[in-house]
Amino acid sequence: MEASAPQDLAVTVYRDPNRVPWRQMNRNNPRGFAMISETRTVTLPPGESTIRFDGVSEGMVAVSAIVTGLPGGTIEKNRNADLLSPAALVDGTLGNRVTITRTNPATGEAESEDAIVRTRADGGLVLQTDEGYEAVRCSGLREGLSFDEIPGGLSPNPVFTIDTASEAGGTYTVTLSYLSWGFDWQANYVAALQEEGDADDVRFDLSSWLTILNDNGQSFENAELMAVAGSLNIVSNFSQLASPPRARPLQLTCWPRGSTATGIPVPNYDFNESEYDDAIVVTGARVQRESMTSPSPVQALAPPPPPPPPVVAGEENLGDLKLYRIPVRMDVNAQGLKQVLFLQEEDVEGELVYEITCTPWSSRVEPYPVQLSLETVNDEEHGLGVALPSGEVSIFEQSAFGELWVRDVNLRDFASGQDVEMPIGESNQVFGNCTSLGDQTQQGWNTRWAGMTLELTNANPEAVRVRVQMGSPLQWEIRGQRAGVRDAQRFVEIRVPANGARTVEWETRVPQPDEEES
Repeated sequence: MEASAPQDLAVTVYRDPNRVPWRQMNRNNPRGFAMISETRTVTLPPGESTIRFDGVSEGMVAVSAIVTGLPGGTIEKNRNADLLSPAALVDGTLGNRVTITRTNPATGEAESEDAIVRTRADGGLVLQTDEGYEAVRCSGLREGLSFDEIPGGLSPNPVFTIDTASEAGGTYTVTLSYLSWGFDWQANYVAALQEEGDADDVRFDLSSWLTILNDNGQSFENAELMAVAGSLNIVSNFSQLASPPRARPLQLTCWPRGSTATGIPVPNYDFNESEYDDAIVVTGARVQRESMTSPSPVQALAPPPPPPPPVVAGEENLGDLKLYRIPVRMDVNAQGLKQVLFLQEEDVEGELVYEITCTPWSSRVEPYPVQLSLETVNDEEHGLGVALPSGEVSIFEQSAFGELWVRDVNLRDFASGQDVEMPIGESNQVFGNCTSLGDQTQQGWNTRWAGMTLELTNANPEAVRVRVQMGSPLQWEIRGQRAGVRDAQRFVEIRVPANGARTVEWETRVPQPDEEES
């Protein structure tokens, strides 16, 4: 029994669990997956029957499939192993009659006759005709085969079947849910800095799009589309479990001297392309005429309709994960990308932070630029307060020529309430010179207190705040500065005046276990 086409579809896409946050998804071989749920109707006769679900995803993980809504449940599940293809047609018609149509080299006209398929598709295609045995498509002329019917078990689309039983029979609404390989998604952000102001109070606009990839050969039309963010523990290899069916091509093998029945054919090189040229010209001319038609005066003066409001995905909690639900139905096209807006915030409060690392291991002879980053807090007070899935951020800043691109940076997953950092790069205005006063040539020099000096210079017309990283508490003890701990690193914040300099001094050594125990 053939189930109806899907009457309702839901596609929930999960990211590739093995892709690190800063790695872009592989568009040629996506390794994420999706949960697909299809609602169909089926009419069953009394007794046992087999239901065919035509057009499932080619990346379907058949062992994950669940069918609900049947009175007798599921007895057995199967996945078709062969798709309708030239090779499958030939194999399914082996020993049966087909019609071959080819061009007569003497007259140039097409002629048809009956033939019997005598070989499988993987050994060359040989037919038996009234004139003997012929190798198909070896003459250099146009040849085509016509089949009276499609052999049983073949379908142009992937098919999933189940065996079930119903005592009374009847029409039922069933739901087929399964995992499918060959999907992925990622977030893409744009951070646009507003007019330049104080580095401690920077405002920027942040927008983000969900980019969803379907690498399967099937489209899911008018589907409820969702994406799940977060890390999942995957113990199965979905790629191996899917094993999608393949459409096998013909492997044609020709004799060196052409057909055994007619000998060496005389190829006809008078290939007439005029009919194809005419079709292209007519189609192109029609499009050109339609596009060049002048509008009526009323149409020319009428204002264009306003653009529709953007579709914005909504955020929901899914246990420890985040689910983004697109509020309208979408077509998830085969071999295609879909982008949906899920974040659009204006006037987000942030700051530009200068940062430098200064430890005995990082001391240098010459000054070097400090690192600059855009930072904010992911809460409502600062203008955000939503989960930020990992992705790439394009940072733009204002200039006399409009917005200019600054840098693309990678963003990891940030939960609501966390500090968000977006590295911009090296500063060309603020420099530091880190020097260790300890004699590193002496034995055990790092076990004694040694001086550290950091000279900071600022060429900006306004004062800046520099965060000085002093190393992990597990590596170095600090005295002479009241240091805090942030991201497992000791740090102090130093304010450097405009067009000025500042020197910071402290002492450091490796932790002494004996003193800690006492």
